[in-house]
Amino acid sequence: MTSLDKPTADTVDAEDSEQDVRAVTEAALFEAFGGLRGMIETVLPGLLFVSIFTINKNLHWSAIAALAVALALVVVRLVMRDTVKHAFSGVFGVAFGVVFAMMTNNAKNFYLPGMLYTLGLALAYIITTLAGVPLIGLILGPVFKENLSWRTRNPGRKKAYTKASWAWGLILLAKCAILFPLYWWANTAQLGWVLVALKIPPFLLAVWLTWVFLAKAPAPIDVFAEMEAEEQAEKERKAAAEAAGETEDATSGRHRRDA
Repeated sequence: MTSLDKPTADTVDAEDSEQDVRAVTEAALFEAFGGLRGMIETVLPGLLFVSIFTINKNLHWSAIAALAVALALVVVRLVMRDTVKHAFSGVFGVAFGVVFAMMTNNAKNFYLPGMLYTLGLALAYIITTLAGVPLIGLILGPVFKENLSWRTRNPGRKKAYTKASWAWGLILLAKCAILFPLYWWANTAQLGWVLVALKIPPFLLAVWLTWVFLAKAPAPIDVFAEMEAEEQAEKERKAAAEAAGETEDATSGRHRRDA
């Protein structure tokens, strides 16, 4: 290997920095979207509902089972002292579906609140992106400790967040384009199985695209570290000013005594 072929220190540092950015991105996405456990908590109640309804066509038993498993997932999180935001969101989604289905006495309406939420979320991604404040940046900014610094100080990351938000919006719109016609044309079991099948793949595609875009983007600006550094610098300035004042007072006192 010639000297030209050997990696330089700068090359190694750049590769290490890139790997660090990728690792941080993976960890942030895992935290923000719940990882494998979050996906299980998202899928399980709906899967149980459609499975029971397919077998016995009983709305009440299907709804009770779905709500019970959603509540059980929250209890497990609480017992393990783990974050409950994903499990709680699942409980609220299931509860809305159960109430809506019971009130209308139509099992198909168990899925309608979730479908409307997906449509609203898709529109939110697209509208915020068109407004110049992509939603995925608002979600992940605090996770990366950059808050909104990407909007004005880090254009490369804003571009990545814009691409990711477009991906989320269009993927969710495509999902809605499949589900809403089925809501009108298919029966409850058919709609339920298609919906369960579409829970994870579009989500994984959107997360993967987000990771691709952010892994190639500049590193986030840690605004929390900047604020801590500013606070520390301010404390040091005050301490230096107080020390200088004490020195000046001592010098003035000596001059007065000498006089």
